[in-house]
Amino acid sequence: MAAHDTQHHEPHDTRVYWYVFFALFVLTGASFFTYSEYWPFHDTPAVGWAFMMAVSVTKATLVMLFFMHLKYEANWKYVLTIPATVMALFLIVALVPDVMWRYEPGPGGSAPSLERIRYAPRPEEAKLLHPPSPHGQQHAPAH
Repeated sequence: MAAHDTQHHEPHDTRVYWYVFFALFVLTGASFFTYSEYWPFHDTPAVGWAFMMAVSVTKATLVMLFFMHLKYEANWKYVLTIPATVMALFLIVALVPDVMWRYEPGPGGSAPSLERIRYAPRPEEAKLLHPPSPHGQQHAPAH
């Protein structure tokens, strides 16, 4: 008897996929509900944000479990998933200060931070970063 004969496989019933599809459809409708006039929390955007994040996580979980067949995989999937999740969290924590300190709040919007200005290329260096096109045409910088 081969090793794959002893493993337990779930039957691939299409009804399960239709139920998941319907759940995704309903959850997408719930996402759009936050923009309707019937949404009771327009005054508190944090509630809408938390609701949208919960709906997004639920939808992603359904897609991963059923359409990517992770529900039927062996427990070794955690050996791959947990380190990748930890590395993604470290990446987020490492990049948050960079994004946060890129601009300083100022009147009428935000201004570049002093550190960004200090390390920005000077005009003569910018020419080296953006050489003229090979056809001799200079493109005007976007304003």
